[in-house]
Amino acid sequence: MNAALKSSLKLAGILLAFAFPFTALLATAHYLTAPAIEASLAAERLAFLNEVLPEEYYDNDILADTLSLPPVAELGQATTVYRARKNGEPTALALEAIAPDGYAGNIRMIIGITYEGTLTGVRIIEHRETPGLGDYIDLKKDRNRLNPWILQFDGMNYPHVPDSQWKTRKENGYFHYRAGATISPRAVIAAVHRAVRYAVLNRETLFAVEEIE
Repeated sequence: MNAALKSSLKLAGILLAFAFPFTALLATAHYLTAPAIEASLAAERLAFLNEVLPEEYYDNDILADTLSLPPVAELGQATTVYRARKNGEPTALALEAIAPDGYAGNIRMIIGITYEGTLTGVRIIEHRETPGLGDYIDLKKDRNRLNPWILQFDGMNYPHVPDSQWKTRKENGYFHYRAGATISPRAVIAAVHRAVRYAVLNRETLFAVEEIE
C-alpha cells in the first residue's frame, strides 16, 4: 500500500470519526427542538386564523378540525378549511381563496364565514399589487389606519346583499373603493363573493364530511 493511499484512508477514518457523533448530535437536537418548533408554528397559524375567525366562535381545536378541498372554481385552488364549532355545533369556517384577476396577478386571501353566511373577516395573504396605489387591499399596507378598506367586509351577511351588488360603488355596487385603483378591489370583492356563496351553498358538506377525494 503506497503512502498516498494510506494517507487517504487515514483522512477518511478521521472524517468518519467526526461525522458519526456530529450526525448524532444534530439528530438529538432536532428531536429535542421539533416539538417546540411545531408548537410555535401552530401558535402563529392560530393567531393568523383568529384575525378572520375570532376565538368567540369556537371551543374546539380548530387546527385539527380541518377539511382538505380539491381545487374548485369558486376558490381558485386546493385549500384547507378550518371548521369552528361551539358546544359541538358548527358556527363558522375559514378558508383560502384566490382572485386570479388582480392588476398584477393572483391575490391570495383567507376568509372567515359564519354558518349562516356572515363574513367575520378577510385578510390578504399574498399579492403583487402596485405599492401605494392598489395595495390598500392589504391591511398591513393600507395607509388609512382609521378606516382600512378590507374591514368593510366584517359583519356583512351574504343573504342580505344581492349578488348584483357585489361590485364597487363605481359600478353601482355596495363596496367602497379608492380613486385611481379599482382593479385590485374589484378582484378581491369578486373572489370574496364567490367564496362566501360557495361556503353557504355547501355548508352541510363542508362541516360534515371528513375528507373529500
